[in-house]
Amino acid sequence: MSLCITMKITKNKIFSAFTLLALGATLLNSCGSDKKEKQEQEQTIKEENAIDSPTVVLAQVKKGKLEGGIAVPGELVPYQEVDLYAKVNSYVKKLWVDIGSQVHQGQLLVTLEAPEINSQLAQAQSHIQQMEAVYYASKATYDRLYNTSKIPGTVSQNDLEQAEAKKNSDLANVEAAKSSYKEVAANMNYLEIHAPFDGVISARNVNTGAYVGPGGKGTDPLLVLQDENRMRLVISVPENFTGGLTDKNYVTFTVQALPNRKFTAQIKRLAGALDEKLRSERLEMDVYNTDKKLLPHMYADVNVPLPSRDSSLIVPKTAVVTSTEKVFVIKVVNHHAQWVDVKKGFQSGDFIEIYGNLSNGDQVVKQASDEIRDGSSVKY
Repeated sequence: MSLCITMKITKNKIFSAFTLLALGATLLNSCGSDKKEKQEQEQTIKEENAIDSPTVVLAQVKKGKLEGGIAVPGELVPYQEVDLYAKVNSYVKKLWVDIGSQVHQGQLLVTLEAPEINSQLAQAQSHIQQMEAVYYASKATYDRLYNTSKIPGTVSQNDLEQAEAKKNSDLANVEAAKSSYKEVAANMNYLEIHAPFDGVISARNVNTGAYVGPGGKGTDPLLVLQDENRMRLVISVPENFTGGLTDKNYVTFTVQALPNRKFTAQIKRLAGALDEKLRSERLEMDVYNTDKKLLPHMYADVNVPLPSRDSSLIVPKTAVVTSTEKVFVIKVVNHHAQWVDVKKGFQSGDFIEIYGNLSNGDQVVKQASDEIRDGSSVKY
């Protein structure tokens, strides 16, 4: 609002200079305040209009396929690994290998000694001879009675049957004594420990003369043997990315010790079930370690290629809003916003797969946010 004031100074009234200056300053402040207030009101109206009808950039929902992969941690473990224990209580007589020794299947690794087993073996042998002597005596008795019984009336049928039963019982005792001997003799074989497969000795926990016994909880193994020529790369793939992976897929991986080398391995085994705690599927790849550069229990950074699906709907990642209540995109129909609930799929680059009540060719807000309310009008 503008004010015009005409001042008429008469001879009868004279204002002082100070009064005129004060009045002028008051008038100027009043004009400036009204102008600022008008600008603020116009700015407020513009902001309200922008909120009620925001200007947006649209993106088209397209049907297509995304290709890419996910990075997951993995571990290299020996293809075969075994802890070697002593089967019987004994002493270490000779160690034929040490840590780092390359061994072959059947190779002698440790020789043990147990003097009491020799005594048990001699006792078992003597018991066999004793049982055989008893058997030969009862057999001879039976043979005589049998030959005599051919003359009618000389030997009763009952005596003959009892002699035969005694002979058969003594024969069974002989067989039992032989079985006991074999059991003791088998323990003699346990005094030599051989390699069950080709590999490398990765741990040695005993020295010559040490007393060892059957492995149990809390007991360290004598030796640890690992097959390092071939290893297993073990990874866990999250549930969202397990669909479509097969044993025909390949993965690439690197290890910290060899950052400039990239290795490739084929998926060989899939668990076919999810881990209850991690909610992920275990996958294994065979890695052939021909140059011995990879070591067991190394950690690996693994890139798993994900299968593409040509029936997916794809939008820019910025079009998907994740709030505390829901995940949605803002579909635009006739200049009005519609919130559509969706589920996220595979992401690659700036795009993401979505699943919801949408169709190929629908228009959605490219830079979406929950500030664009459901049902509000939009400009584009």
